[in-house]
Amino acid sequence: MPVTAVGDESRAETVLSAEDVDAFAEITGDDNPIHLDEAYAGETMFGGRIAHGVLSTGVISAAMADLPGDVIYLSQDLRFENPVRLGDRVVATATVEEELGGDRIRVETVARVPDRDEVVISGEATALSTPHED
Repeated sequence: MPVTAVGDESRAETVLSAEDVDAFAEITGDDNPIHLDEAYAGETMFGGRIAHGVLSTGVISAAMADLPGDVIYLSQDLRFENPVRLGDRVVATATVEEELGGDRIRVETVARVPDRDEVVISGEATALSTPHED
């Protein structure tokens, strides 16, 4: 049986800065100018730099980590719905929707930018949920 129960929910949030985006690009090698070059990005449909979508999923991962027990990702389906702009506060929630049998759970994952009342990422994860070992 998983440690988490249907209805358990956790939350995480962060503000994604230009420094965060620059560091992520340096670490991963993802140097797409839409993320790094203000002049270039200003001419695109976004009108300025945006954060890497995958960087924003890290906030979802933090919310998953705050569910009861040890939660280990098995899979994650994502839909990138709106851009995250530099300086946006991203708030993610992870809500356990279903026990799948054994130690597996299905979790609804959502990241929002509350200042614009926008969902930026939605999706669903499958994870293992086991007791936390000290």
